[in-house]
Amino acid sequence: MFITFKKWTALYLITLLALFAIFAAILWQGSAVNASKNLELAQNPALVVIIDPGHGGFDPGAVASDGTAESRINLEIGLQMEEIARLVGVKTDMTRREDVSTESDSSAAVRQRKNSDLKNRVDHVNGVSGGVLVSLHQNSLPQVPGVHGAQVFYSEAEGSRELAESVQAALNTTVNDRAKEIKAAGGGVYLLKNATIPAVLVECGFLSNGEETALLNTQAHQNRLALTVLASVLNHLDGVQ
Repeated sequence: MFITFKKWTALYLITLLALFAIFAAILWQGSAVNASKNLELAQNPALVVIIDPGHGGFDPGAVASDGTAESRINLEIGLQMEEIARLVGVKTDMTRREDVSTESDSSAAVRQRKNSDLKNRVDHVNGVSGGVLVSLHQNSLPQVPGVHGAQVFYSEAEGSRELAESVQAALNTTVNDRAKEIKAAGGGVYLLKNATIPAVLVECGFLSNGEETALLNTQAHQNRLALTVLASVLNHLDGVQ
């Protein structure tokens, strides 16, 4: 991590400090008592924030007109979430840390590989004790290229809707220029349908929107997303303890 810090420019360090101010405002909003509770939460060994960067490997997910692959953006945001979580003492678990898929048999047909990848992610997620799942994705709606913004979907597992509301509210404040509403994932999202823990899926932006794609490719915006999502998850979990 410290090797990474040495590579940052002075300008980026200033940007990061500004983003940490956002993080602090979201995470430690309210009284000093609430701040103390959040610090206790961060040190709670039972809590594990599971970060799932969607797609990967043979499956790039959505691809922007400039060639930006969803899988790469998902991973970059996820790795930054993990790094920030470590800074504040929060335990994390990731379904992948490289540009790979998690399927069991890479020689199988594409559909079988995708099904295997999703099943393995579900098994991974449900096998983590004390876990809360945040799955990271990018949206795409080529027929309406002007659409943009981050939106949160939630599973049917207990506590998921409330978690989604907290994350969406934070995204509406720090990222979106127009507020978006949360949506139930229903049965269309295999991972959320089968996760037995509180689970949300964050569509961080639209790769079908050229301006937002350019923004998603910047480290500053990726950090803003990572900070906002992580802080809002921790703030929500503190409130339900």
